[in-house]
Amino acid sequence: MRALLLAFVALAGCAKPDPYVDLYRSLHPSIVFLSMRVPSDDPKRRGALDDAFGTAFVVESGDWGVRILTAKHVIDDARDLKATFGDRSHASDVRIVAVDAKTDLALLEVRSVKNITAVPLGESRSVVPGEAVGLLGYPIPDAFKDEGLGTTASIYAGHVASIRDPGGPNEAVELDVPIIPGESGGPVFGTDGKVIGLAESRFEEEHAIGFATPIDVIKTFLSAHAR
Repeated sequence: MRALLLAFVALAGCAKPDPYVDLYRSLHPSIVFLSMRVPSDDPKRRGALDDAFGTAFVVESGDWGVRILTAKHVIDDARDLKATFGDRSHASDVRIVAVDAKTDLALLEVRSVKNITAVPLGESRSVVPGEAVGLLGYPIPDAFKDEGLGTTASIYAGHVASIRDPGGPNEAVELDVPIIPGESGGPVFGTDGKVIGLAESRFEEEHAIGFATPIDVIKTFLSAHAR
């Protein structure tokens, strides 16, 4: 009995650590909280501005500043757009570099923040259904703040459910991870830490299904707007 117990303890001690623990630690500093004001969609408040939020991630940085990527729809009609890096307390002004309505991508730049590690980018050809993935973002940040729970990035784990229209004009990575409001624009990454897509929500009537813009589409967009 004692021998069996010792063997069990030994096996438990050899158990592999959850990769998402290290992934959160390594990627968290490169995740960006976006806050802004947008025109209210309430017809009774025409002309008023409401708070809005989203997620972005660092794709390039140096002594000149930082470039971050998000979804275009996140910043549509945005006023007073601010970026906060890795849950820091200071929010920085943001300049819009480029947007693409077809791919729903937006490249932003922050000059006041420098030398932030960029996320590593993967390849679309390596993404397969069933692959384990993670998502880092800021779900419903206003609700968490109202509850006194602060504003910090959350990590969710799931799998690639399907590759939709592979190689076609509407190619998208389907996920079994729901994209909660505020998480749009966040990175979807594999267990190797490489980003394989940008989180977006498409079906308002079905929140359990999420999508990601494929990484090769992202790379093409970034190359077209290189510094």
